[in-house]
Amino acid sequence: MAENYAGLTQLGQTISQPASPDQAVLEKVPNPTPGKAYMIRFTAPEFTSLCPLTGQPDFAHIVLDYVPRDWIVESKSLKLFLTSFRNVGSFHEACSMKIAERVVSLLDPVWLRIGAYWYPRGGIPIDVFWQTGAPPDGVWIPAQDVPGYRGRG
Repeated sequence: MAENYAGLTQLGQTISQPASPDQAVLEKVPNPTPGKAYMIRFTAPEFTSLCPLTGQPDFAHIVLDYVPRDWIVESKSLKLFLTSFRNVGSFHEACSMKIAERVVSLLDPVWLRIGAYWYPRGGIPIDVFWQTGAPPDGVWIPAQDVPGYRGRG
């Protein structure tokens, strides 16, 4: 079993925060139950990045759902990848899609979707949604249940 994790470079180690998403090392481990259709959800309710024009912080609640094939993402590396956005200027849409595309590239999952629920910038919340295709049959895909922004109301 330990041989499945021999190539990991971050888990169990003291790691410095990557300066950018491009420098972040995203790692994978073998799916512990290959051939079974199930969904994995990662939620990052305090995601931050920077506005590329003003440098002001932007905040989002990110929900990443995927049905694995042969690999699952190693969670510490995902956490470091997500937090690496906090020093980088990028529009909401670019951040959201970069997260999804990087995970898809790493894992080649059966299916993946991202819901990026951004808090208002200039008084307008921006939510970004994307998925690789139709959800697979026979897999329980719960709703993300992140309420739309309502301000104080």
